[in-house]
Amino acid sequence: MAITQTVSSGKKRRIRGDGAWGYAFIAVALLGYALFTAYPVISAFFISFQEYKPLGSEYVGFDNYSATFRDPLFWKSIRNTIVYTILTVPVALALSFAIAILILPLKKRLQTTFKAIYYLPVVASGVAMSVVWLWIFDPLPAGIFNRLISIVGAPNQNWLGASGTAMFSLVIMAWLSSHGASIIIYLAALLGVDESYYEAADLDGATFLQKLWHIVIPFLKPTTLFLLVTGVIGSFQVFQNAYLMTGGGPDNATTMVGLLIFNNAFKYFEYGKAAAQSLVLALLIAGISMFQFKFLGKDVEY
Repeated sequence: MAITQTVSSGKKRRIRGDGAWGYAFIAVALLGYALFTAYPVISAFFISFQEYKPLGSEYVGFDNYSATFRDPLFWKSIRNTIVYTILTVPVALALSFAIAILILPLKKRLQTTFKAIYYLPVVASGVAMSVVWLWIFDPLPAGIFNRLISIVGAPNQNWLGASGTAMFSLVIMAWLSSHGASIIIYLAALLGVDESYYEAADLDGATFLQKLWHIVIPFLKPTTLFLLVTGVIGSFQVFQNAYLMTGGGPDNATTMVGLLIFNNAFKYFEYGKAAAQSLVLALLIAGISMFQFKFLGKDVEY
């Protein structure tokens, strides 16, 4: 009996010791989360009810929220962000899926080469990418897009400087870049489909499109839902493209919510209003994500 108690107490001490090491290993991640995520969110909540000043703030209640909802520019930025999301996310998913399907039959070395090529824009500097796209959209005849349309006799366009083409230019930029992560995720999901399904489909004489519709797409529905939700979240938070390419112009035609919040905080120093707008944006993203999971993820199993 004494030996059993000794062994049991030794196991408990060992388990407690392992647990302590586990908490020690995650302490850095928890500390980083507390400092750079939880604390800023909580601070933003309190700042949204204040006229924030570095040397003393004044409580103003819901004035920042009412000013936000009365601001025509805020609603225009919401509309711009929704238009940008609708035009970019579905097309980006379709392109990533199509490219993954084309890469899948290749040999492993070729697969690795193409994955590296498509993933390169993800790791490249956003500023460097914007410089390249500014050259592509150059309003002078030297710009690549103007050279292309000159082939059919169309006049030069001021792609980023005209209200009618500025948003479309940002959409084209999103269509033709940054698909690397989605392609790799789709490829991983495609490699997880059991070969026996394809073999059974071949025995039944199924065509490529039939196998794509009845096997691949249903199996990849969880992956597609994940990429759709994360894509919408990322699109609603878009800032870099609009800031570096157009600055929100012309006439606020490309002012997104993220850029508006940035300008209010760091250009006009209206920190309370910016905090209120950021929390409204967070609630909007949360609501859209819940809607996607509720209506698009009914029969999705993980």
